[in-house]
Amino acid sequence: QVQLVESGGGLVQPGGSLRLSCSASGFTFSMYGISWYRQAPGKSRELVAFISSNGGSRNYADSVKGRFTISRDNTRKLVYLQMNSLKPEDTAVYYCKAVLWGRDHWGQGTQVTVSS
Repeated sequence: QVQLVESGGGLVQPGGSLRLSCSASGFTFSMYGISWYRQAPGKSRELVAFISSNGGSRNYADSVKGRFTISRDNTRKLVYLQMNSLKPEDTAVYYCKAVLWGRDHWGQGTQVTVSS
């Protein structure tokens, strides 16, 4: 079945960096765009970044432009989110998502905490 597994979260100081990974299985990975979302406590889930199936198109939320980079490795079925210059307001659970046959598929999420 479709499975998405996030990893790479943790505690980091403001200004630091983390790289999140999303490992996919159960579908033809190279045919689908993948999104990263995040949800902070008490807030709704928001789109952070999207990458098209071949990586040729990438979009970012205004709040992360210039700091975050999304990329993918279709051979290894992985999507990455490189996060630099992290701020306390980036603290959230980060999820990857694929939309297959009109249905959303989510991973379990990985916690990112930015704090001194």
